[in-house]
Amino acid sequence: MNRRYFLGAALSVVAVPAFAKKPADRPRVLAFKHLHTDERLAVTYRVGDRYQRTALQEVNHFFRDFRTGDQTSMDPQLLDILYDIKTRLGDLDARFDVISGYRSPRTNKMLRETSGGVAKNSLHLTGQAIDVRFPDLPTRHIRDAAVALGRGGVGYYRRSDFVHLDTGAVRRWGA
Repeated sequence: MNRRYFLGAALSVVAVPAFAKKPADRPRVLAFKHLHTDERLAVTYRVGDRYQRTALQEVNHFFRDFRTGDQTSMDPQLLDILYDIKTRLGDLDARFDVISGYRSPRTNKMLRETSGGVAKNSLHLTGQAIDVRFPDLPTRHIRDAAVALGRGGVGYYRRSDFVHLDTGAVRRWGA
């Protein structure tokens, strides 16, 4: 063993202290801006494998149907997908711009009647879907990161500049 190897090995051991948290134990933080309400939320929604009840209540309110004020319990696994996408893209401080979270049956019906591509039994109705983008990143990067995760549905809406993500069956659509 030469001196350079020994010093490099010693430095690498010192660089990661024994008390450092494992990645799975680190707090999971997400930041959002709702494009329809201009509200912002930064929340530590999970620490280790424990979801934070108060944080999830804040998320439920934030992702409410902005047209009616109705809210539901959002699927925490949807937050995990968002966190994993953010991590995969390498920007742990990134903020998601939210176009749509929960949709009440009334809102979903109205959208089905006035625009295309809205599913009758949308997972937005059950708190299992979200439409997002990043302010300074092409949406195709979010789509690609989501597809690589292999979890849930991924819809890419290039013209409208957003990505639909959900915790349903693995599938994808859009260009």
